Amino acid sequence: MPAAGNIVPTKYWHRLDDGRVQCDLCPRECKLHDGQAGLCFVRACQGGEIVLTTWGRSSGYCVDPIEKKPLFHFLPGTPVLSFGTAGCNLACRFCQNWDISKAREDDVLADRAGPETIARAARDLGCASVAFTYNDPIIFHEYAIDVAVACHERGVRTVAVSSGYVNPEPRAEFYRHMDAVNVDLKAFTERFYHRICSAGLAPVLDTLRYIRHETDVWLELTTLLIPDENDSSGEIEIMVRWVFDNLGPEVPMHFTAFHPAWKMLDRPPTSPATLRRARGIALNAGMHYVYTGNVHDPEGESTWCHECGGLLVARDGYRIGAWNLTDEACCAGCKAPVAGRFEGPAGDWGPRSLPVRLRDREGGHTAAG
Repeated sequence: MPAAGNIVPTKYWHRLDDGRVQCDLCPRECKLHDGQAGLCFVRACQGGEIVLTTWGRSSGYCVDPIEKKPLFHFLPGTPVLSFGTAGCNLACRFCQNWDISKAREDDVLADRAGPETIARAARDLGCASVAFTYNDPIIFHEYAIDVAVACHERGVRTVAVSSGYVNPEPRAEFYRHMDAVNVDLKAFTERFYHRICSAGLAPVLDTLRYIRHETDVWLELTTLLIPDENDSSGEIEIMVRWVFDNLGPEVPMHFTAFHPAWKMLDRPPTSPATLRRARGIALNAGMHYVYTGNVHDPEGESTWCHECGGLLVARDGYRIGAWNLTDEACCAGCKAPVAGRFEGPAGDWGPRSLPVRLRDREGGHTAAG
């Protein structure tokens, strides 16, 4: 196992006839001369191969509620140790974490911690899981997998928050080590993905089908609705119908509010009415669990039984109130099963976030701050 902060070799690449090396991790397939980095900033060509330059380095650690990822049907109410690195393989103009995802690695990577340190910290802090988040874990593939292996050895679950923009072979390896994922389905047109994200929709849809039908990973979806970009009723209806037909009605969908950020400061925030409209479209199409986010909306944050309409889990700003599930994760009223990964009653972590500092000392202790 390399020391935190080391450059590590990778395996998803091949040499081209013109002397360049192609990175095969994601559909972007950057073709690099020696000394160049890909669009993600963190995978680079050095010595005729692609290396990861951010193994063991983080932009910071924080214990969050699992609902913040957002994951509403995966170990509700439990704390998750969250961290990210730097860079991203998309270039979304509306990125809410642009200071991390668009940073050059040396700008934000102040903390160093190896997989064992992170796994021990999660266990010592009482976290049920570790989340790879803030920027897309696909680009720190090797580091995320090493952390996941260490976590699983200690009974800690692993969560990915990702755009799903990844090639099939590394995708299969990555998701073998994940327990849950929230995928950002950013819109439902190739035009949006190309113009706003410098990416493509088709590979994301392929990833969603793969996760749902070829893995045991718990899947939830998030779509940030941007006024006059991806919030029309027509586009939402097409998206929801695709999800229903290809993934099934049990996959939770989160429609969240946009707030002006990075290169999209000229758009207004998403109105609560738009989120409620999107939620209504999805529910009317037959989706069982549909949520609103980034606004105060207890009804839209709560889980309701798709059979009898009863309140199953009351939520208000990441705080869980009423809990009307049986021990078998069924509706306490009509006994209809509720999809998800539930292990008894909800945890009591609540809405708080706790920043922590990790020190990568062999045999040492985790220092929280």
